[in-house]
Amino acid sequence: MDDLLQEFIAETQETLEALAGEVVAWEADPGDRDRLDAIFRFFHTVKGSCGFLNLPRFERLSHAAEDVLSEIRSGNRSADPATVSAVLGIMDRIAELAEAVAVGAALPDENDDLLIGALSARDDKGSAPEEGPAASPVAGQPVRQGGAQAVPRTIRLPLSLIDQLMNGVSDMVLARNELSRQLRERSGDPELESAFERLSTCVADMRDAISKTRMQRVDRLFTAIPRMVRDLGRELGKRIDLVLEGGDVEMDREMVEMVVDPLTHIVRNSIDHGIETPEKRRALGKPETGTLKLEARQSGNQIVIEISDDGQGIDTQKLVEKAIAADRLTRDAAARMSEAEKLDLIFHAGLSTAKQITAISGRGVGMDVVRANVERIGGVISLDNQPGKGLRIMLRVPLTLTIIPGLIVRAGGLHFAMPRAAVVEILHDNNEMLRIAEIGGAKIATIRSVRHSMIDLEDVLGMEKLPQSSPRTIMVVRSGTGVPYAMGVAAVDNHEELVIRPASPLIMASGVYAGMTLPDNGRPMLLLDAAGLANAAELPNIADDCARRQAEEEEAGEAATEMVPALRFEELSGERRLIKLSLVERVEDIDADLFGRSGGRAFVRLDGRLVPVVNGVHSFDTPHVSALRIRDGAQEACYPVAAVLDIVDMPIVPDMVAMQGVLSGVSVIDGEHLEVVNPFALFAALPGEALRAPSRGRCVLADGDDGWTREILAPLLRQAGHEVVLGLPDDAPVDPRDIVLSSGPDVAKAAEILGCRVVQLRASPRPSGPQDGSIYRYDQDALMAAIAGAGR
Repeated sequence: MDDLLQEFIAETQETLEALAGEVVAWEADPGDRDRLDAIFRFFHTVKGSCGFLNLPRFERLSHAAEDVLSEIRSGNRSADPATVSAVLGIMDRIAELAEAVAVGAALPDENDDLLIGALSARDDKGSAPEEGPAASPVAGQPVRQGGAQAVPRTIRLPLSLIDQLMNGVSDMVLARNELSRQLRERSGDPELESAFERLSTCVADMRDAISKTRMQRVDRLFTAIPRMVRDLGRELGKRIDLVLEGGDVEMDREMVEMVVDPLTHIVRNSIDHGIETPEKRRALGKPETGTLKLEARQSGNQIVIEISDDGQGIDTQKLVEKAIAADRLTRDAAARMSEAEKLDLIFHAGLSTAKQITAISGRGVGMDVVRANVERIGGVISLDNQPGKGLRIMLRVPLTLTIIPGLIVRAGGLHFAMPRAAVVEILHDNNEMLRIAEIGGAKIATIRSVRHSMIDLEDVLGMEKLPQSSPRTIMVVRSGTGVPYAMGVAAVDNHEELVIRPASPLIMASGVYAGMTLPDNGRPMLLLDAAGLANAAELPNIADDCARRQAEEEEAGEAATEMVPALRFEELSGERRLIKLSLVERVEDIDADLFGRSGGRAFVRLDGRLVPVVNGVHSFDTPHVSALRIRDGAQEACYPVAAVLDIVDMPIVPDMVAMQGVLSGVSVIDGEHLEVVNPFALFAALPGEALRAPSRGRCVLADGDDGWTREILAPLLRQAGHEVVLGLPDDAPVDPRDIVLSSGPDVAKAAEILGCRVVQLRASPRPSGPQDGSIYRYDQDALMAAIAGAGR
């Protein structure tokens, strides 16, 4: 019976928490039958369970509420504010009783008859809802949170067990990282590395599963808000339209519990100090109903919660006068303060803009405690104040005790962590596709014709940039404003699974860190915040950048020649030409053995596919060929060249138009006449259907029963486009064009007798002697070259 009772109490408390907001939303829309049915089912379930659990007070209260709701369902009674308030009162009393039963305390001895009697009371106007200032704060303005949500069925586990599991998997991740580092420092055994990869996959799966047990939807934060807004609005005579967004965002359970109190205090302040009464709003030309909006979203490794209202905002001059009156500030110091410094006074203890002390606020104990609580969990609070128009408060709290993929970067002799999800691209500063320039004291990085604002991590953090012999690393980082930027660091040393924990409030207040982590070397490391770094460096956002670019274009005028970035290169035949840079996907060196011809057309084998070669050349004198990978959006082609020279700006229309073959004309760049490649003619000359590889011999894997051969070697060869046969055929003859791959000398001799080529493999990285002609089985380049040589 004790287990049944505890299960009943737990389910009752969970459902009550979810239904408080549903009752308020139902009051705003009495025609919502689904919400009414959900509320009725709750009381009906409580009443039915109380009989055999011997809970007479629960049964009496729920039965009374059920009777009233039944009348409303049948149409004999309306859901007026008085009835809704009485139903909420019954729910509050059931919650008190459930809490007392849960902790084993004596039941409160309040008189239940008053609550049950309130259910029978109606408004003076009968079934019509109240009018005037005391009406429901959300009357006619429903709580917009995506409709009614069913309470999910769950299995309850002790929180201590979940914490123990999470701590255990965090230690497993750190141990896995340490083992990975040890394996990298020693000559690896392929079988040991394969076993480690399986172990790593299992740890990752377990990590993800256990992490989900700690996560809760932000709905948990929002459940009590509608009821609070309703009650405070009725008490203060204010009409409020509540908007809730982002309830499906998930965050750590501990963070949910720690953010509840600060969020509650902010909402109460917004209703009391911010949103005006209907009469005052009408006099100001505002709608009588104020708007309070709560929005949650995930930004990188942080949860951002915004609380905004369209009230009167904060009068910073009142704050200054209060501070002067309390001897916290002199008038001379106040005259030198910026608007932001004046606004920051709201976080000083003992200061309030309230004219009088009420039961809700005005005692000067508020925003200072809110900021202290937020910073204690590694979060940051910021204000966006618009006097007379409203206030927006933004809480940024970390996803604590989560495990994320991260990069270990080095700058100024120290190591920092960067979330891998925030990094778009990594390249070195000696890359031919990268140009770095300084314009007006700011750095601009141009990568494949795309310009990015650039910062050096050492400059943002106030560190010395140490000299280094190797190239610096440039990371393209995705910022919170939506505009990627380039960040220079000394190097990217490693990538690991990182256990994220909150950093100290002093560190988090800097705005450039999202927490701390403990990598496999055991030394604490700070986690960089991509959006915080962009803000600290004052990088432009989307709106600023677009406005600046538009102004520049308008200033230049329509008569100016339109220029586009172009790649200047040298053809294999010696001509120097231009091609529009936006067509070039990448420049790379390709093994000459990968080029060939099929059906009279030249091709190159890239990533297991046959890619057409635009100029028809397929044989070369050098082992490696420089090539442009070009694409028209859907079709890809390879353009072999002698050399890539540089990136220049060329007119979008050539200086001399001369359509001939794949050329569109000639442009003069830096006094040099350069032919311009015509992309239309270039892609029009490509085959309309996919190329097929020429007929060639099969790869016969003699050790077909071996696990490594089946699971690793065979898939590799198939991806490279080879036909694979497992084991020597018993009945079918071996074609002389076939290539036999084997690790045994006996099979190799038998294959040679059959007249086919042989590639012999060995398991050791080192040959057994100078006469050993075998190939190490994990040397992919040598393996592919040997197969290509055997097939000739």
